[in-house]
Amino acid sequence: MNLKPLLIAALALLLWLPGCKQTSTDYQQKANNPEFMHAGVRRITDIIRHDIFAPPVSSRIYAYSAVAAYEALVPGFPAYQSLAGQLNGLTPGPKPQAGKEYCYPLASANAQLIVGKQLVFSEGDVEDLKEKIFEDFQKMNMPQEVYDRSMAYGEAVAKHILAWSKTDNYAQIRSAPKFTIDVESPSRWRPTPPAYGDALEPHWPKIRPWVMDSCSQFKSDPPVSFSTDKNSEFYKQALEVRDIVNAKNAENEAIAWYWDDNPFAMEVSGHVAFAKKKISPGGHWMNIVGHACRKANADIMTSAEAYVKVACALADAFIASWDIKYKTNLIRPESYINQYIDPSWQPLIQTPPFPEHTSGHSTISMASAAVLTGLFGDNFTFTDSTEVEFGIDPRTFKSFYQASEEVGMSRLYGGIHYRRGNEAGLKCGKEIGQFVLQDLKTRK
Repeated sequence: MNLKPLLIAALALLLWLPGCKQTSTDYQQKANNPEFMHAGVRRITDIIRHDIFAPPVSSRIYAYSAVAAYEALVPGFPAYQSLAGQLNGLTPGPKPQAGKEYCYPLASANAQLIVGKQLVFSEGDVEDLKEKIFEDFQKMNMPQEVYDRSMAYGEAVAKHILAWSKTDNYAQIRSAPKFTIDVESPSRWRPTPPAYGDALEPHWPKIRPWVMDSCSQFKSDPPVSFSTDKNSEFYKQALEVRDIVNAKNAENEAIAWYWDDNPFAMEVSGHVAFAKKKISPGGHWMNIVGHACRKANADIMTSAEAYVKVACALADAFIASWDIKYKTNLIRPESYINQYIDPSWQPLIQTPPFPEHTSGHSTISMASAAVLTGLFGDNFTFTDSTEVEFGIDPRTFKSFYQASEEVGMSRLYGGIHYRRGNEAGLKCGKEIGQFVLQDLKTRK
């Protein structure tokens, strides 16, 4: 028997194997790691902060990227269902090929980051994260055809979500006229120092809601009737704001700064003005979602569910709050106190450039808390370290509701909202959050 051909074939095989990619059998298990989703949300948060998106605009970015991540992941989890036909205007998207294997977490990461890239300015930062995440997936040594098929599916889902995003009226309100300041009525909002900025996103109520049927589906309690009479309720609530800030209570001030979440606070020193970039209110709550998921050891699908429900709730809450704000068009405490009580008074934190009633931060916080309570339970103790990067120590809460109620008080402690504006925002936000929790069906 001539063994020479067999020896040549064996030698060729040995030379070929080191250069051959060895596929793994546990890549699906490795891919089902919720940290991929947490990393994507976190990077989007960092870019939103860097690019200084207004809080309502930030909520739109979170919602679309969260929906993309969820929709690309859901085919791999039979107990869950698509949000098509539930979210306003969202039609059924691309379907995976029958009988073909996919790595759905990879598809989800690709969909999330493609949508995120399209909705922010700093695309390069998203690309950096994509390269890192996809390197981690490639190290799992999944079959190349599974990798390529999954990436393609994620891209197809992303394109579907981006096409949907273009029909929400966002582009149209970019060119809408500026808000007209009512200089005749003393009860109306006017720009506040130090930047005296134009009214922020006055046309935001025209954005298509995610789960609500309209911007006015949930009604807010009205503000206290305006008056300059020193015996009036309105004067007394303004006086309360002044007195609380002037008391300089250390704990109250710590709470105010913790929940400040002003993405663009203007600092003025002499003739120099500069901005301090912080996390947005929506970003703070998306970060809390990550804390909750990690503490509960939530898998990647449960994490996707939590992110998408909270993102939709806070996005709808911004629309509802902004609708109320520009309908009531109420003067801020700073303007009222300076004109009628103390011309030299200043709030602790900077007054944002839009009308007072209701508190947007209170509204979106309670909406988020209602969703998280429904998902993780009422007595869910967690430690929030969101503000550590801004030099503020973590705070621990016994429940999501406790955290959101503290948010409401923080706006009073900071001197930028009346008590009624906070309380009305919390009440309306809870109704919105509970509605999204129940109406948006993620599980079959």
